[in-house]
Amino acid sequence: MNSDSKILVIEDEAPIRRFLDILTTGHGYSVKTVETAQEGLKQIVSWNPHLVLLDLGLPDADGLEFTKELRTWTETPIIVISARDKEADKVQALDAGANDYLTKPFGSEELLARIRVALRLHSHNTATEVSQYRFGDVLLDMAMQTVMYNGESIKLTPKEYKILTLLAKNMGKVLTHKQILKEVWGGNYTEHAHYVRIHIAQLRHKIEKSPAQPQYIITENGVGYRLINGEIADN
Repeated sequence: MNSDSKILVIEDEAPIRRFLDILTTGHGYSVKTVETAQEGLKQIVSWNPHLVLLDLGLPDADGLEFTKELRTWTETPIIVISARDKEADKVQALDAGANDYLTKPFGSEELLARIRVALRLHSHNTATEVSQYRFGDVLLDMAMQTVMYNGESIKLTPKEYKILTLLAKNMGKVLTHKQILKEVWGGNYTEHAHYVRIHIAQLRHKIEKSPAQPQYIITENGVGYRLINGEIADN
């Protein structure tokens, strides 16, 4: 059960609020629901939730601006749940600081899986500095700055290595092209998405058994990339 994990739902539609409350409490989470950004902010400060489920279309605030504001002082995971289904909306939310994005309507199991990933990632990031990640036959050791495939060292370019470590540190989280470019190339390159696509393709050829059908570095069409099916190797 998940009795120690607290989830705050910020959603102005009563039926969806009730559904999210029933779904999450039914799986052992402690849950509070509110319908405005102002109420949500009060709960984040006083209750200190472990995760926020956030609708973008709130009556008293723009969800994107609210996310940006939260990111100035808290790293609490935010999963956006919105009826806005355009790629641009997803990119804006993720660039604003959201950890994940689900479009209404969504499946219960998918939401629960995203919640587990976000909570697990945040817990590891706050508890200790992780140095080793394993995905399939690949072992990434950031302390030694090495990447092993089936026990054999493989050579990555500096940019490929930076991308892989960035994805590993954010295991399960969608990283937009802009976020990857900013972290790996710097702030002056945030409009050059093709740089990321080229290097991801090269990286897949080195660590994926079938680069055309990747198991680990997954494309979120029009948005960015996500590293899945991995685990922390030294905890």
